[in-house]
Amino acid sequence: MTKPLLAIDTSTENCSAAVYANEQLYQCVAESPREHSQRLLPFVDDVMHKAGIELSQLGGLVVGCGPGSFTGVRIGVSVGQGLAFSGNLAIYPIPSLQALAQKCIRLNAAASGTDAQQPPELILAAIDARMNEVYYAVYENVNGIAVAITEPAVTRPEENPFKAALAALNISDSVRVTAAGTGWDNYSDLLAKDLPVTVNLSHSCRLPEAQDMLTLAQAGQSKAVSAEQLEPLYVRNEVTWKKLPGRN
Repeated sequence: MTKPLLAIDTSTENCSAAVYANEQLYQCVAESPREHSQRLLPFVDDVMHKAGIELSQLGGLVVGCGPGSFTGVRIGVSVGQGLAFSGNLAIYPIPSLQALAQKCIRLNAAASGTDAQQPPELILAAIDARMNEVYYAVYENVNGIAVAITEPAVTRPEENPFKAALAALNISDSVRVTAAGTGWDNYSDLLAKDLPVTVNLSHSCRLPEAQDMLTLAQAGQSKAVSAEQLEPLYVRNEVTWKKLPGRN
């Protein structure tokens, strides 16, 4: 039997922890951008207790590595390193944008029905990066798994980051294109401007969740690293970043 994995993520406004054990998913998730440091470890304790497993019984730890809030990313990475050291566990880092795309695939499949024939699908993932910028990437649904077409990057919405990526793909009309993430909340007009396809905005897929990071890790979308090797994925040059009042 494959040992279960524990996933944690605090890279965005969501704080979440999830474990899949005994053929059942256990997850805690809350949109609480200023409470990640208080909530994460209790969430971990809760899902582990409900699953009836100890840290020593895990096969590894899945950590949301960013991009997102600098403070949130640091909290998740630090807690992940601490748990990995305590349990002598390998870590599987998962980008927040990829987890967001995987959540979108999961929700779209659930809405369509498991027996329905799924059309080709692209996900345009964008997370609000503050300072009038967005973190973004394009993913393809490959047999139910979000596979990166472009790597996570940061830009201003008026740069129309998805236009060039979609033009290069030469997409047919049969492809379903879904827009996901908080970046679309404030900048949908700019991000969708002059796109060569019709984009379906997912209002239920704004923030990533730990359960989708589990899915990605189990599908081989991450290479194991040690606690010492785990690095946050900031994308933006941290040296140039200045914290704005009231924002993490």
